Amino acid sequence: MKTLIHKAHDFFFPVLILLLLLMFSALPNVVQAQENLPKQEFKNLIQRLINDGFSQEDIHKIFDNPKVTFDPKGVSLFFIHSESSLDYDQFLSSDSISNARAYMEKHREDLEKAQEEYGVDKTIITAIILVETRLGTYVGNRPILNTLSTMAAIAGKTERESLWNAISDSRRLTKIKFEQKANKKSEWAYKELKALLKFSTQESIDPSTITGSYAGAMGISQFMPSNALTLAKDGNKDGHVNLFTHADAIHSIANYLNHYGWEPSVTRQQAHKILYKYNHSNYYVDTLLKISDKLKG
Repeated sequence: MKTLIHKAHDFFFPVLILLLLLMFSALPNVVQAQENLPKQEFKNLIQRLINDGFSQEDIHKIFDNPKVTFDPKGVSLFFIHSESSLDYDQFLSSDSISNARAYMEKHREDLEKAQEEYGVDKTIITAIILVETRLGTYVGNRPILNTLSTMAAIAGKTERESLWNAISDSRRLTKIKFEQKANKKSEWAYKELKALLKFSTQESIDPSTITGSYAGAMGISQFMPSNALTLAKDGNKDGHVNLFTHADAIHSIANYLNHYGWEPSVTRQQAHKILYKYNHSNYYVDTLLKISDKLKG
């Protein structure tokens, strides 16, 4: 005859086994639910994009991608970079000019078509490609979706503090200047992020696969997404805009400069003002004009 303890054991042991089975069978669903949660650093950014009209399904699909990460270390470069420290003289060397001339010969047809259609001198187009990407040989290797998303996300206090901590003590701005720049750049990056998402949808590109500079510029022409969306051209007429092809980059640069007022009769002073739109650096603009002079000579 079973004791009370034995009877309790006979009753509770099967119940315990059943509870354990139910618990472990539920684990995959718990893990899946955790995986489907938005990355914490991008939580507010994701909601902001959805509120601004982007598809909730599309946005979650983009940010659920393991390749899409918060990158304060990469974005920190934006807060220590100095144009004046760049060696622009390297682009005026005899080797650089020789390579630029070879580029002009190789892409003569596209350069001449762009010059004829947009009225922009082919030497200026070539100068831009030389300085921006060493004639298309270096277009940057940073995922620009990560760059722009991270910079847009620093509108949040926690995310901004992560960025501040990623900047080396010896190269930091003052905290006040950092805050001012972070406010300005986070809004700028958000607009560029929206343009990137629209451009990638328009061209049927996975935005996580697009690489570029530390600032989010992409392609041989180093266009920011807002310029890619509005001013990029299908130079080779294949039905798609691909700024990683020379034909599209050449025609896009020409269209950009034409959009801001470049014409065959442009004066040097006018040219300087237009080129400054491409990159807000006098060092940069002066170098482009000197390269153009050498290529004409």
